[in-house]
Formats: sequence, structure tokens, C-alpha cells
Amino acid sequence: MPKSLDQKLARILAGKSNREDFIIADAKDADMAFGITAPGPNRAGKCPHGYNEAEGCWKTLADYQSQIRDVIKQSIVDIVLLSASNLERLAIEEKLFRNSSVTPAARANDTTDVWAVRGGTYANYPSRHFRTATLDHIMHGKLQTYPNKPFTGADLGLYSITFTNDLDWDHRALEEFHDFRLEAEKKQFRYFLEVFNPNVDTGIDPEKIGGFLNDSIIRCLAGVTRSGRPIFLKIPYNGPGPMEELASYDPSLVVGILGGSSGTTLDAFQLIHDAQKYGARVALFGRKINLSEHPLAFIEFLRAITDGNISPVEAVRAYHGVLQQQGIRPIRSLEDDLQLSSTKKNY
Repeated sequence: MPKSLDQKLARILAGKSNREDFIIADAKDADMAFGITAPGPNRAGKCPHGYNEAEGCWKTLADYQSQIRDVIKQSIVDIVLLSASNLERLAIEEKLFRNSSVTPAARANDTTDVWAVRGGTYANYPSRHFRTATLDHIMHGKLQTYPNKPFTGADLGLYSITFTNDLDWDHRALEEFHDFRLEAEKKQFRYFLEVFNPNVDTGIDPEKIGGFLNDSIIRCLAGVTRSGRPIFLKIPYNGPGPMEELASYDPSLVVGILGGSSGTTLDAFQLIHDAQKYGARVALFGRKINLSEHPLAFIEFLRAITDGNISPVEAVRAYHGVLQQQGIRPIRSLEDDLQLSSTKKNY
């Protein structure tokens, strides 16, 4: 089945797109960052025997995979991003993407700033490169000795890099990015590039982080020809100015935003609205979708906002109406959910 991602990207790059060509991705790769807590809190279930309920208990991998199946079946998002192990189950074994307009993707590297395990302090140190999954395993589920064999998993992955304004760390990260690009090009593997704000103190004025990020992205891609470039970017939304600056610099570079931590429903709805207004063409939301009370309805309203059918505030009110109709208890009152909060822009 034709993939909506490919159709939208083609129209965007040809200058023939409209607002309905906005690309939405659901990030369901959190098990490569959070471990057991990735599927989200189990608000209805019973905690394991002897578990400290004050710390919360969590949904299982089976619950997580069931949520992913529902999103694929809904066919509103354009991409579902997975860990290689869940990609193997859902794409290679169950073949759920074969007759779907949704494109599967996998996290192609898991740098240390996404290691968000309970009690861990890894994210407090400058980001180091690391890759658990190989491209062969993402594409075929195993090491592949026949490079021209059609993939059964995914030919698209997320590659992450975090610039820290430290010469040694950033030099090493760019060397690893160089090696990844060459391997990806040889294996005809596509990728989108995730670039976080620095995860440590850089000595840069916080008001200038957006400029540092934009310059770092353009500088690292200036020496990369079309065959090795990402199909789009995934970056934090640092405000209207930095977004408009980057999105207008090079029309061939499709700019997208990441969701960051969950926050209120208005946080998510306003973010996707504002990012689109100032030039973003992609949004990749993970926890904002996964930790919502009704992920499928949440996705429907994200699409309604980007299509221009509803405002963010109206969408929050309508979303709470759906929760009431479905008998789902909201996490926050409507009044609280209509507030904007300051949410983290990284893991």
C-alpha cells in the first residue's frame, strides 16, 4: 500500500503541499530509553506482589504492543517509531504495516542522554554515541548476507545526536554520524535526524540555544550531499524565531519537532499548532500521546489541529468531551488541562 509519508514528502519537496500534508509520527520507541516504565502507568491494574505502590506500577510489554497495534489500525499518523525488537514482532512477524498507509521506523541509535532508567544519572553527562540495533536487524530482523534482498522490517530509522559545545564530545559524535551515514547509504536505509538541545551546561546564554542548535545542524549537514541527508529533522521547538529561521533557510530541509515530556493537553495541542504556524512540517510525539487518557482520540485531535479544523483550546474542550462520553476519568480537570506548563524538551 502507498505510504502517506512518501506522498506527503514528495509534495512538500515539490512545493505543492498544503497544510493537510503535515506529517505526524507516534514515537513508541520509549523502551530503548525508559525500560519497564515505557508503556506508561497502569492506572487500572494491580501492582506486582511486594511492589511499592507509592512508586507506581506500569503496563506490560503486551499492553504496549496492543497500543501500537491500535495506532497502526487507526491509520491517522504517518509514522510509528519502534524499538528494533517491537519492529520485529509487529512488522516482520505480524506484517501489520504491509497493508497500511503507516510507515514503520526504528530507533537506529540510543545515545546516553536517552538512558532514562529509574535511579540513573546518565543524562547528567555529555551525550555519548551508542547503537544497540544494527541496520541489518532493523531491515531484516537478523544479520543479512544478501544486501539486495527486500527488507521485511523497516528502511527508515531515527538517528540522534546532541551537541554539547564540547570539542571532544561533539567531534566524536560527528565521527560516528559520518560512519552511520555511509553505512545507511550503502544499504539504502533512510533516516531522520533527531537533534536535542544540549543536555549539559554549555556556557551559552539560554536565549541563544536556538541559534546554537540551528547553526550546529546546518554546519554538520553542509558537507553532506543529497544521497546522505536525512528525510527530515526532529528538534525541540525553541520558539517562533528559531523555528522560522531554520525552516526558511533551506526548503529542501524538512523541519519537524519533538514532543518532549507529557505536560497538559493544551501543551501538546498548542505546541503542534505553533510549530506548524512557524514552519514545521512534522511532529513526532511520544509521551504526549502515550500518557494521555485516550491516545486514539488524542491523535485525532492532533490531526484536526494541523488540518486547520479546530483551535488548540477548542480541541482540549472537545477531547474532554470524548473522555466524558467514554466514561474515562481525566488525569486533570478541564480547567487545569487548559493551562500551559513548562515541559522538558528532552528525555
